[in-house]
Amino acid sequence: MAFDDNVFINCPFDENYYPILRPIIFTVVYLGLQPRIALERIDSGESRITKIIELIRESRYGIHDISRIKAEKAGEIFRLNMPFELGIDVGCRNFGTRKQKQKRLLILEAERFRFQAGLSDLSGSDISAHDNRPELAVAAVRNWLANQCRPGAPGPTRIWDAFADFMAFNYARLMGRGFSSSDIESYPIAELISSMMEWATAQTKP
Repeated sequence: MAFDDNVFINCPFDENYYPILRPIIFTVVYLGLQPRIALERIDSGESRITKIIELIRESRYGIHDISRIKAEKAGEIFRLNMPFELGIDVGCRNFGTRKQKQKRLLILEAERFRFQAGLSDLSGSDISAHDNRPELAVAAVRNWLANQCRPGAPGPTRIWDAFADFMAFNYARLMGRGFSSSDIESYPIAELISSMMEWATAQTKP
C-alpha cells in the first residue's frame, strides 16, 4: 500500500462509536484513499502497539478522534489510547524520515474547545468538532482531505448520501448470505472496508 494513499484512523472501537467510525472509513474510501486501522487484521500473536506504529509509519495522513477521552461516569477511567497514538503520530512527523515529515494530521473532537482541559499542549492546533453526529464527521474528514490531497472532492452531502446507499446495499447483500441484523452490526471492519472499496469501484465503472 502506498504511503501517499494511506490514512491511519485512530479512534475508539466500542459499539457506541461505530455510527461515526463507519462513515469516516467510507469517506476515506470514497475519495480514493486507503484506510489503515488497527482492526484491519487480527493476530493474537502480534503486539498491538507494534502494529499501530507500523500503520502510523506507513500512512501519510492520520485521523485522530479524541472525543472519548473523558470519563462518562464516576469511577470510570478515562481513555488514553487515542491521545497516546496521536502522540506517536506527531513524533513520527517531527522525528521520522524525510518522507514521514510530510505527514498530515486531522484531530477530531466532540466539542471544539473541550480538549484544552486535558490536552493543553494542543492549544493553538486546528481541531474539528463533530458533536457526535456522523454527518458532521463526514464533512470534517471530507473538507480536510479536499484541502490536503483531493481538491474538487464531492461535497459532504453527496458522500453522506452515498454512504447511506452503500449501507442499504451491504445490509441486503449480507442478509442474503445468512447474516442476521446483529451479525451485520458487528461485521468485521476488515471485511467492511473491502465491501466499501468493492462498492465504490463499481460506482465509478462506466
